[in-house]
Amino acid sequence: MKKKYVVCPDSFKGSLSGAGVSEAIEKGILAYDPDAEVIKAPIADGGEGTLDALIPTADRIKVSVRSTDGSIIEAEYGILKDTAVIEMATAAGLCLVDEEKRDPELASTYGVGQLILDALDRGYRNIMLTVGGSGTNDGGSGLIEALGARFLDKDGRCLSMCGGALAKIERIDASELDERLKETEFTFACDVKNTLVGETGATYVYGAQKGADAEMLKRLEAGMINYADKLLDASGRDVRNIAGCGAGGGMPASLLAFGNAKIESGIDSVLAAIDFEEMLDGCSLVVTGEGKIDRQSAYGKAISGVAARAKRMNVPVLVLVGLKGEGADELLSLGITKISAIADIAPSAEYSMKHADILLTKLAHSELCEMKI
Repeated sequence: MKKKYVVCPDSFKGSLSGAGVSEAIEKGILAYDPDAEVIKAPIADGGEGTLDALIPTADRIKVSVRSTDGSIIEAEYGILKDTAVIEMATAAGLCLVDEEKRDPELASTYGVGQLILDALDRGYRNIMLTVGGSGTNDGGSGLIEALGARFLDKDGRCLSMCGGALAKIERIDASELDERLKETEFTFACDVKNTLVGETGATYVYGAQKGADAEMLKRLEAGMINYADKLLDASGRDVRNIAGCGAGGGMPASLLAFGNAKIESGIDSVLAAIDFEEMLDGCSLVVTGEGKIDRQSAYGKAISGVAARAKRMNVPVLVLVGLKGEGADELLSLGITKISAIADIAPSAEYSMKHADILLTKLAHSELCEMKI
């Protein structure tokens, strides 16, 4: 009887994409079991790179949008069954602006709203937004500005939204928000628990890496507090203490207030989107992995999410990684059968980075021979 293997790794950053890792592992499986049925399903934990993991470049939709700094760029999103997958970093990412030019007081999520508009125009009513790698701290105000909201200052003038404009908001007019928002379900794929404001909020935890100094952080936080107040006035919903709302510079706040939105674990969102549990039906072995595994991998990361589902269905899990860090073996308690690293069979760290594909194929084959699946 033909055995079924599900191969679902994250990328090995700096070395191999999730697709590349999957292909290398598949070669090792087929060397061990030439008749095997191998399902390749690269994954990510909802952060930056999720779009690359889920959707081939050829299957993406390109849109001209306003970038983090206001310039016009070509961003993209993808379609997975009936869901539009939008990675905010493609339109409002930190990587889109040179380090010396980063300024979260000027940065905006407007381009993310333009990607949403394009998806709405094409008829999609399920939209997943990944929030890693953001270069903004505007609470998603630019996003809903693109969707029709108007932000008014004390003189009744419309503001162009960015982090620095939050403190100037006197009133939010949502009367012209796109009507299609009422029939659209938004899911924010997020692997952090930060709230919108406070010491563990969007500004104080992430603002410095986006270019804010100590004085700017104070201004941005004051603006975010004002924004939360005005969102409550306009929508009736207080979003400031919702876990995860501080991700992506607070981007979820906008649609949590005015849309049909929810925040979910990034890996849970991704695995649901690819119907991972259906893949496990009749599966003999799951093979997953990432560049480095350590104690933190147990907390909302790709491997822990995969292991939890496989354990529920009594499917063994083999984890192949680049390097095992401190506390890696603690993950065996999640239901993982074995963890092996290519660093342990490579002559040097540099060699393992450059030849990860060859080493993964070799490691997959040798581990399967030992496990005798």
